Amino acid sequence: MSSGPIQNTSLVPGGVIGDGRYRLLAQSGIDQRCDAHLWRARDGQLNRDVALTVLVGNPTDQAALTRAKRTAERAMHAASFTHPGVARVIDVLTPGAGIKFDEGILGMVVAEWTQGTDLMDLIAEGPLPAGAATRLLEPLGAAIEGAHHAGLVLGADHPQRIRVTSDGRLRMAFPGPRPDAIARDDVKGLGAILYLLLTGRWALPGGPEGVPVAPTGPDGAVVAPSVLHPHVPHELSSVAVRSLEDTSVGGIRTSAAILQVLDQISESEAQTALIKPVPESSDDGAVWTTQRPERGKDHKRKLMISVAVLAIATLAVVVWLGVQIVSFFSDEPTRGGGPTVVIGQSTPPGSGQPAPPAPTPAGPVRPASVGVYDVTNQPDNANRADRAVDNNPTTVWQTENYFQPFPSLKPGIGLMASFAEPVKLASVTVTSPSEGTVVEIRVAASESAPLEETKVIATATLSAGQTQIQLNDHEPTPHLLVWVTKLAGSGRNNKSEIAELVYARAQ
Repeated sequence: MSSGPIQNTSLVPGGVIGDGRYRLLAQSGIDQRCDAHLWRARDGQLNRDVALTVLVGNPTDQAALTRAKRTAERAMHAASFTHPGVARVIDVLTPGAGIKFDEGILGMVVAEWTQGTDLMDLIAEGPLPAGAATRLLEPLGAAIEGAHHAGLVLGADHPQRIRVTSDGRLRMAFPGPRPDAIARDDVKGLGAILYLLLTGRWALPGGPEGVPVAPTGPDGAVVAPSVLHPHVPHELSSVAVRSLEDTSVGGIRTSAAILQVLDQISESEAQTALIKPVPESSDDGAVWTTQRPERGKDHKRKLMISVAVLAIATLAVVVWLGVQIVSFFSDEPTRGGGPTVVIGQSTPPGSGQPAPPAPTPAGPVRPASVGVYDVTNQPDNANRADRAVDNNPTTVWQTENYFQPFPSLKPGIGLMASFAEPVKLASVTVTSPSEGTVVEIRVAASESAPLEETKVIATATLSAGQTQIQLNDHEPTPHLLVWVTKLAGSGRNNKSEIAELVYARAQ
């Protein structure tokens, strides 16, 4: 947008605008996407501080005037919406109605001043812990959700419009959405602010100058916060990235979905906080993390019992390792500590006839590579995928722990095997301790094929140990996907592990 020069006054500290009513105190930022200057100012008539969203531009530019008028209208509609997460709109000024025509100002939204600090100052020293980020963001998320239910758009997609209240809440401090802003922009803004809190980087176009931009991968997708900072919980990292995506599969498009995860993280943080710290005791200046060791006959007897139990446990581990080593070098598949369950062929959907006989196994075939397949571009433990084909059942590839079962945050996750040449397979044997995990075996034309372009050739529920899955007849394929559609566990603990995958070639 073009900006004309400010006449009779300047947008500088001490300047007076709004027909002489508002004295500018300090600038909070500039939203360059709509030439909105954000200021703390003093209302000379009511003798109070206010937040000004000042739309500057050339008064002769009709397109700019139209855009400013649209912003002013949206701000007036928002004046009836009250929520702790949004500063209340006090007044809306336009040229001839509170603004002189020669001021070079196309519109102005006046809101109550939010005591506290700028969001950018909060993250100046680095990212915040997940719990702190969650607590800060929840009130703003609730405000956005309430506004959307009221048919309003807040325009919470620029970090300099947000302030941190003195009691530790994020608040929309400078109302006045862009003329073309939609509810989806608020959701993206919420995700971008979460990303900013967790990483110190801004993940949307048009961010403030001097703020690092979020890195992107080869596909152009924003890199997940958990990749930059491994301590970030997977759920929180996933929500931040998926809120920014416009894809129909995997993208988060409502603030309600974000709030649900924020509530869960807050609940977990609260439960952790209930754990009492270990009291410190000392009578000689030393600090002990537990009670000071006891001495005497009872203490010695307990110590001997503990040593005996430890020795038995150690012996059991040694025996178990011996069995595993023998199994490792034997020709038979490892049983992995549980029963081997053979899953028969499934009848193809919609067919009233039994499936054709399963191919006869003709020996194992090793894939050239195995990678984590994830439609949300946030693969779980991607650097450990090869543990599923290393002939060592003591090493595992595992998913993250999900607070909600699939498909709440994603439709599933899997391991994609790529073979040196197309191969026809008879079965896949899965060694896993995660009883109840449901998997689909799918053939794919490429390792990055969309999920809807892959074909299901078997489905199975895993037992604890080995599960041999017989495959329906299929054409030779260069890629085979073990796609997890249901994780083991329940409630807020949903997680699965795969220790070994053995692919058997068909005769």
